[in-house]
Amino acid sequence: MKIIDGKAIAELIEKDLTLRLASSHKRPGLAFLLVGNNAASRSYINMKKKACARIGILSIDKEFPETITEIQLMEEIDWLNRDPAVHGILVQLPLPSHISTTNIMRAVDPKKDVDGFHPINIGKMLLGETDGFLPCTPKGVVTLLAKSHISVEGKHVVIVGRSNIVGKPLAAILMQKAPHCNATVTVANSYTKNLAAICKSADILIAAIGSPKFITKEMIKPGAVVIDVGINRVNHLIVGDVDFENVAPITSYITPVPGGVGPMTIAMLMSNLLEKS
Repeated sequence: MKIIDGKAIAELIEKDLTLRLASSHKRPGLAFLLVGNNAASRSYINMKKKACARIGILSIDKEFPETITEIQLMEEIDWLNRDPAVHGILVQLPLPSHISTTNIMRAVDPKKDVDGFHPINIGKMLLGETDGFLPCTPKGVVTLLAKSHISVEGKHVVIVGRSNIVGKPLAAILMQKAPHCNATVTVANSYTKNLAAICKSADILIAAIGSPKFITKEMIKPGAVVIDVGINRVNHLIVGDVDFENVAPITSYITPVPGGVGPMTIAMLMSNLLEKS
């Protein structure tokens, strides 16, 4: 069993991005939009802003009260779309219930959609086109596997979770006819029958269901690769979707939580920004 150190891999990627940016003599700007005062959202933004500072990216803060209307928020996004100093726009989710996430994502210029959530970028991803943005967490998982020299070609990958942020886009990426892809992908969800048996058939199991320690050792084929995307707070501790202590000994590779996929998500956000700026 080998633990995949996502933090170390992300640091190497950040170092490369820092050198590339320094040699280009540019300073791209990333706008962070925060609506309301959600503590978790603010924490996530702060981590992303720290990465910007390390690499040399300008952070542009846009904070709004929870009472802002959808139209007002779209007007703010329109200003950022037209601002040449802004190369990327990140709308921190979740948004208040009176604001449509779909409408807000569509309001962001696809060329500044560094989160990869705009329908145009999603469409390009499904078609296998390479001139759009890929969602950061799925891109981080694929990069993590590639950097760890874990081939997915011809492998059976089971993804537990079908969210628009992780499960669906990750499946679309891994099945593409492209480097570090060409996998046979099964996407499981809460309605899947014989879930444990399906998971146990996986060469690579990716847990992204949002349920602490949901994946147990009985669901793992000996020697499988296990990637844990989950981030759950349990008794003030951060745990993943995988029962790490009991699952790890029977795997060939496994990611920890924290320190696995999380740092890669932020590194891919930085990468997306610099790719197009």
